[in-house]
Amino acid sequence: MDEQSTPEVATLSGIGLRRRSLFSRLLDLPSPLHAVGVKRDIPVVMLDGVRLFSDHYYPKAAGEFPTIFIRIPYGRGKEVSLFGGYPMGEMPAQRFAERGYHVLVQGARGCLNSEGAFNPHLHEAADGQATLAWIEQQPWFNGVLGTWGPSYLGYMQWATAAGGSPTIKAMLPFITSSENYSVTHPDGAFGLETRLRWARDMVDLNKTHRQPLWKKIGQRFSGSEAEENLQAAFNHLPLLEADIVAGGEPIPFYRELLSNDQADDLYWQSRDHSQSVAQITAPVHLLGGWYDYYLRGLLRDYEVLKEAGRQPYLTIGPWNHAHGNGLMSGLREGLNWFGAHLKGDRSNLREKPVRLYVMGADEWQEFDVFPPSADGRRYYLQPEAGLSPEAPAVENSADHYRYDPADPTPAVGGALLARQGAGSQDNLPLEARSDVLVYTSPLLEEAVEIIGPVSMALYVRSTLEHTDFFARLNDVSPDGSSNNICDGLFRLEPGKGEVQADGSLLVHIDMWATAHRFLSGHRLRLLIASGAHPRWSRNLGTGEDVATGIRMAVAEQTIYHDAGHPSALILPITLEE
Repeated sequence: MDEQSTPEVATLSGIGLRRRSLFSRLLDLPSPLHAVGVKRDIPVVMLDGVRLFSDHYYPKAAGEFPTIFIRIPYGRGKEVSLFGGYPMGEMPAQRFAERGYHVLVQGARGCLNSEGAFNPHLHEAADGQATLAWIEQQPWFNGVLGTWGPSYLGYMQWATAAGGSPTIKAMLPFITSSENYSVTHPDGAFGLETRLRWARDMVDLNKTHRQPLWKKIGQRFSGSEAEENLQAAFNHLPLLEADIVAGGEPIPFYRELLSNDQADDLYWQSRDHSQSVAQITAPVHLLGGWYDYYLRGLLRDYEVLKEAGRQPYLTIGPWNHAHGNGLMSGLREGLNWFGAHLKGDRSNLREKPVRLYVMGADEWQEFDVFPPSADGRRYYLQPEAGLSPEAPAVENSADHYRYDPADPTPAVGGALLARQGAGSQDNLPLEARSDVLVYTSPLLEEAVEIIGPVSMALYVRSTLEHTDFFARLNDVSPDGSSNNICDGLFRLEPGKGEVQADGSLLVHIDMWATAHRFLSGHRLRLLIASGAHPRWSRNLGTGEDVATGIRMAVAEQTIYHDAGHPSALILPITLEE
């Protein structure tokens, strides 16, 4: 007898739906339609015989339903959490299934219960495509499938779609990109905070999974000690051994991430799916955060899709990578996106494809394309720490500071993986350091809105051939607080930078994209330094290999701002339509 035909099950299902409806209202989601069943620990055999375990969530209702495919290295749900499902596995799967989707959540190779060895990014294309072929043979599959997920889960979508399967009808990869070299080795440095923190967390996750219950409970209350070890590891040299300081043992895949520092290394070429993006015809909705370290890669994927004649949707909010609001926005947008492209219901699909959160104004705005029309206006560095649209007229004006890698300029806020201290932060303590220069505009008489990429043309000189220059744009409020908006770094080495007649160098700093309104009564502020450690690994100044270097040299830095060296911040000022 069908379980839904009994009065007892009908009563229980009604209670469950009421509970789910209340939960949905709290999450600002549409009401659920169905009770949900789950079949757990389904072994799916890969081409090499390795079994990857999956959970199948389904609506307890008659009829056909489309499928959402989620691959995850962090645990599918009950296998990882003491108190319920993991938020990127169990929770969204339940939400999709109760609204009329089959959902397959698969654990990645070598992660928790799935067999094999975890080697970041290497097997995701083959494993994703093999599982897709398995799904196509299931009796519950109706031929319509979408992919969903953030971060590593989003990369897995690109890897799976690289096979060109026509089964994929829609994708929603968020806070991610189709390649990982650019976030592992950003701007010629190493993304130390993101890569070492993630590697340590991956090892801890799998180690904890194998422990008895009493040890798992203890592990949940040892976070402060683990963070202290991680902070010590960030300052350890050589970086090749920082994994031991962070977690007490070598992490082989961390060392591979660190040591393969060239984009054309076979290591990265075998894991790069950016060349396949232009061939993907399924509708794609990209979602990111202004303080997410994947933002540049996500926007490159958007540009590739646009250049290929596609019409991707783009949503960017005020989030850093680990912010919970980004995950919830991905879930809400996923319901709208899959409703339109897997079920044919476009009623909740917005008209304009680009939706951006404009910080400062604290409002969402919608556009046809990104970036919208803007005027590239220059704000010039001035003598006496000024910042102005007027080009400097003085001769021979410069500021100086000393950068010591033994006491590296810290990263305060910005695009970090850490849950605490990332995103927008008050930079006043950072600005008080002797190795940071600050240039501030007069009070704004009217609002200034910027949407798009920000950059810096900076005239510099250093006593070292190997050094960094870091630039950050801040918003100074009437109360004096100075919050970071966007930033970037240029790693100088022989042959980089434009040599000037007097021997100085012109360097161009990509300060990433943003959307922000500086309100009337606020000020613009530019910070110049030579590091943001450990977001970018510190430059030791000696030219040694980033993985094995231990010697350090002090750099004496000069920043020019005169008529012959018009250093300038370049802002995309919004044009009125």
